[in-house]
Amino acid sequence: MQRRDFIGAGSAMIALALISHSASAQADNSFSPSPPSPGDPLIIKNIAIGQGQPKVIVSTTAADSETVKTFVQAQAKTTDSSVIELRLDLLKNGKDAAAMVRLTQELYAMLPNKILLVTFRTQAEGGKQAIDDERYAALYRQLLSEGKLDLLDIEMYRPAPQVEQLIALAHRQGVRVILSSHDFKKTPSQAEIVSRLRQQQAMGADILKMAAMPNDPGDVIRMMSATLEMVQRYAKRPLLTMSMGGMGALSRLSGELTGSALTFGMAGSASAPGQLEARDLNQALALLHHALAESS
Repeated sequence: MQRRDFIGAGSAMIALALISHSASAQADNSFSPSPPSPGDPLIIKNIAIGQGQPKVIVSTTAADSETVKTFVQAQAKTTDSSVIELRLDLLKNGKDAAAMVRLTQELYAMLPNKILLVTFRTQAEGGKQAIDDERYAALYRQLLSEGKLDLLDIEMYRPAPQVEQLIALAHRQGVRVILSSHDFKKTPSQAEIVSRLRQQQAMGADILKMAAMPNDPGDVIRMMSATLEMVQRYAKRPLLTMSMGGMGALSRLSGELTGSALTFGMAGSASAPGQLEARDLNQALALLHHALAESS
């Protein structure tokens, strides 16, 4: 499929999403039809998350630190992304806290104008490696105390006391937190998606994240509609939502319309199913941004 055809098909699905959302909203007179407005943008390194077109995240996918450093050094020079995600679980020594502290320090120095996000995506939520709760928390505590990073992804369904302590420590260290939830088997109901995002906000997250696997186009529409509902009704923080896989690719493009402030692209290898090349993604986001600006 050519890029022009892909974007055209995407526009049709966005329209379907809005029709579906509008139909459900008619049954609830309390719902506001105003554009997405989750409050003030989150500013990190002069990058406004939640303002303008969605900011692109590119993840590391290498298994060794030297290859990661080469990749990040190259990405620091591009304009295709605003955030670099260091995926610890993909590294062979990703559980070695001291080594990861040193790596974050080196990468942070390479990224004066981009945000460094650090993530250990556990096997239970689609990552490469399993890790027990104690070691997960200990790794993150050491990274927050001794490493250098702007953003930390914490899985919301780790033990509540550990999550609360990590959020508090991150904020004391000046690090912002993404609380995340992933479902690689199905897409929950719209009410459940909104409920999880609201819970993340109540727990103190700076960015709210939900990703799920669609089994049919209706699942993609439901994720987009839930995002819009969350932004219009409840959100005081930026959102990061997506449907995964090839079917969900549209959700990675439509964030400025539905209210998802960030989106994942790839440079080389994908870190999750359904990611688009960062350069193509950024160009498509810019096209949609200009179209939306003209219609406002």
